[in-house]
This record gives sequence, structure tokens and C-alpha cells, in this order.
Amino acid sequence: MLKIDIKNASMTYSKEDGYVGKVQFGVEGHENEYEITLHSKRGTDWGYGLFFLHESGKEEQLLALEDELEEDDELFDTLVEAAKAKLEQ
Repeated sequence: MLKIDIKNASMTYSKEDGYVGKVQFGVEGHENEYEITLHSKRGTDWGYGLFFLHESGKEEQLLALEDELEEDDELFDTLVEAAKAKLEQ
């Protein structure tokens, strides 16, 4: 599993939009930080978008991270849980 450092997380919920979350994080060995946006109508099946946080970086690092998120459920769940924890506060 990649070593990640969560910088910030948030999540909102509305009947119209469902759950919408964002997590800003760094990855060990990557030059740039990332932001993942999360969406789920019911809080079970999550769609996401992955972006560079501040400025564009190496596309191959972004694509490698995206592959890792697809393959490593534990990593993806860590990011979802970080956002969900902010909803409950």
C-alpha cells in the first residue's frame, strides 16, 4: 500500500446530491499533492475524480496513483473514511 498523508478532508450530504466529499493528500515519493472528489447517492458505491491539488505534475505519477486506487480497496477506503469522518462532526 502507498504511504499517504491526508492534509484535509470534507464531506456534505443532501437528498438531491447524496454524499459529496473531498480529500487532499500527499503520497510518499510523489512531487505533487492530490485531491480526490468522491460522490455516492447512498454512501455505498463511490465514484471519484483524481486531480493535482496545487499545480500540474507528472502525469505518469497521477496515472499510477489512479491504478493503485483501482486495485487497492484499503487505500481507497482510507480516503473515503477520512471524508466520512468529517461528515459526522
